Amino acid sequence: MTYVVANLHGAMEKYTALLEKIGFSDRDILYVLGDTADYGEEAVALLTELSMCENVYSVAGEHDYKALRMLGGFDRMLKDGSAPTPEFAAEMMAWAADGGQATLEGFRALDADMREGLLDYLSEATLFEEVEAGGKEFVLCHGGIAGFDPETPLEDYEPEAFFAETPTGAAFFPDRTLVVGHMPTASGRIEREAGVIRIDCGVKDGGVLGCLCLETGEEFYV
Repeated sequence: MTYVVANLHGAMEKYTALLEKIGFSDRDILYVLGDTADYGEEAVALLTELSMCENVYSVAGEHDYKALRMLGGFDRMLKDGSAPTPEFAAEMMAWAADGGQATLEGFRALDADMREGLLDYLSEATLFEEVEAGGKEFVLCHGGIAGFDPETPLEDYEPEAFFAETPTGAAFFPDRTLVVGHMPTASGRIEREAGVIRIDCGVKDGGVLGCLCLETGEEFYV
């Protein structure tokens, strides 16, 4: 089966419980639709766990994208002993205040090889995935597609386009369903509308972790 989750934000315990609940095995595939990094104290541990699973695929969210930039710069400073520029220091402080502190602390605790592996993993995350499951076609991304034009190939959009909020009633593909995270649903459950499925159920703020099976449409919560 093919499953999707989003906005894990270091929720290792709920992630582990979810895998057990759905009976996730080597025959299954899981797509994580961004924002695994930041806020949660186990964000780095969870990213490391995901990086070792061949059938778990990460789609970048804005927090992952920012974490890659911040951690990459921090790692270069560790290697060459340089001091940050005032601009980078200010950006680092702003990121730390916006949930990045736990990610930075977890990254600092890794050895050099593990830091390099984590940076490689973050850099390899895609911006979107096009998936066929159960005879249906899906486009998976973190937040939406800002400035959507059906004539524009997905690979031609800037990364930030996929981190935009998807407003209610937005129209995208006539023949495919867009699955997104990014913004917690009002109900705290997976929500569906014409052509769009929203799966961020607010785990960062104490809500549940929602998961959708693409073949069956079944919803799972922990």
